[in-house]
Amino acid sequence: MLSRLTRSQAVAVCALPVVALLATAAFAPLPFAVAQPGMTADVLGANKGTQVITVSGATARRTSGQLRMVTIVATGPDTKVTFGDVFHDWFRTDRAVMPHDAVYPSGNTVKEIEQHNVAQMRQSQDAATQAALKYLGLSADKVKVTLKLADVGGPSAGLLFTLGIIDKLHGDGSGGDLTGGRVIAGTGTIDADGKVGAVGGVALKTQAARRDGATVFLVPQAECADAKADLPKNLRLIPVTTLKGAVNSLVALEKGRGSIPSC
Repeated sequence: MLSRLTRSQAVAVCALPVVALLATAAFAPLPFAVAQPGMTADVLGANKGTQVITVSGATARRTSGQLRMVTIVATGPDTKVTFGDVFHDWFRTDRAVMPHDAVYPSGNTVKEIEQHNVAQMRQSQDAATQAALKYLGLSADKVKVTLKLADVGGPSAGLLFTLGIIDKLHGDGSGGDLTGGRVIAGTGTIDADGKVGAVGGVALKTQAARRDGATVFLVPQAECADAKADLPKNLRLIPVTTLKGAVNSLVALEKGRGSIPSC
């Protein structure tokens, strides 16, 4: 049959399977998830009508400024991401294409993933409370802290929860606020001893922070390079490794004196 076709006709006929294959590949699901900047919430205030931090057994301070935890939003665990999606989002600074298994544990159902994220948030809140009370030298037997943040999972708000508790109970230690009246955002896990851990997605989180008015962003030191990659204008990065270091940096910033690390 091909011997009876012209050269251009033969090429066209041979190209048809290739075009069909490319078309199929363009719409076939790939093992990726696409993330973008998500919501932020001021842990010193209310979220969806409910105070994020409430304290009993001690007098809570009235604070100024904001301490905003930040999130990213990823395509769902069952969402099909195609080559077209990946190609469209790959070069956008407000999107990140990541391996699906890096976002969602392989083999888990949607319900299991949700339960895992909720459990991580609870552990983060417990660790934040322990770290804050330990830093302040207060007993959990006399001071009760309740943390509520709707529709957010995972451990990445740990550092901001801890700073929020300290600001509510102690401020900067001399009557002022840790924020100095600024809008400060940040991310990082926390353990009961005050060690700050990396979280991922910081390049997108800095964009969410700046969008919502932050001028300072606390970032785990190990993620400084990622945070600097597409850093929004007028957003200052402060690297942290420990709770004590984070508090010291905020106090130095508020007082206008002392050493403040930078990425």
